[in-house]
Amino acid sequence: MKVGGVVRLGPVQPGAEPTRYPVIRDMACRIEAAGLDSIWVYDHLLYRWPGRPTDGMWECWTVLSALAQATRQVQIGTLVMCTPFRNPALLAKMADTLDEISGGRMILGIGAGWHQPEFDAFGVPFDHRGARFQEAIEIIRPLLHEGKVDFRGAYYTAPECEIIPRGPRSGGPPLMVAGKGPRMLQLTARHADLWNTAWHASAADAVERIASVRAACAAEGRDPTTLEITIGLPLNYPDLGPPAMANPLVGTPEQVAETLHDFAELGAGHVIVDFSPHTPEALDRFAQAVSMFRGASA
Repeated sequence: MKVGGVVRLGPVQPGAEPTRYPVIRDMACRIEAAGLDSIWVYDHLLYRWPGRPTDGMWECWTVLSALAQATRQVQIGTLVMCTPFRNPALLAKMADTLDEISGGRMILGIGAGWHQPEFDAFGVPFDHRGARFQEAIEIIRPLLHEGKVDFRGAYYTAPECEIIPRGPRSGGPPLMVAGKGPRMLQLTARHADLWNTAWHASAADAVERIASVRAACAAEGRDPTTLEITIGLPLNYPDLGPPAMANPLVGTPEQVAETLHDFAELGAGHVIVDFSPHTPEALDRFAQAVSMFRGASA
């Protein structure tokens, strides 16, 4: 099982200033140097909650392109791209291009989006997100895997579209979907290479979600083992700083390693950890747990 880490593009604590790029780059390089398998970035334009100042962040694709050059071996992925923010055919072209730049390390994670204030602020329609996502993935998947599509829908068109030239992988970068509703699970079973469920501080918390996507695969006549399961894990070290998410995993390196083992037993192929505080000290502790997990699994 692979283990990766989130690189935060916004404030590491609510209300703080967004992290500057040199710090973002440094964290990505530290994650790679620590021996983790992947780095992941969120795709948000802003966070706006009642009674709080607006939280901003950097645009994820621009930063991820830079991190593709700053790193050498780790996989790079989006957790996840909000498909309404970008034309889906162009997004597929962008992903194939970044796969070329990174030497075949790209994972394109996509979802329908959920935080309406950023849609409203940037003039992006928030209606019919399920239908819009369905059209988007019906454009993105064939463009990534086959290099061409001919699509005309209610929200998007890609008539006789082709990706030329192609990146380093003939089938393009793998496509990951994040979603838990019946429609999203059905689209995952039909089109995705990977599926993400988050946020789970224990394996027991993820059992029902994983069962639902496997059932969706069975309903579509797909072997569930052909869909890679990825799991988002929130992790906090309270003595180093406050949590970034509600209900995180808190524990010793041994306990964190055991949790990773439990996820592997569930059949997860990749665990993506958002560790807090987002500091080198917290990363060092997490890397120690990953080393213990790998040693026990060897």
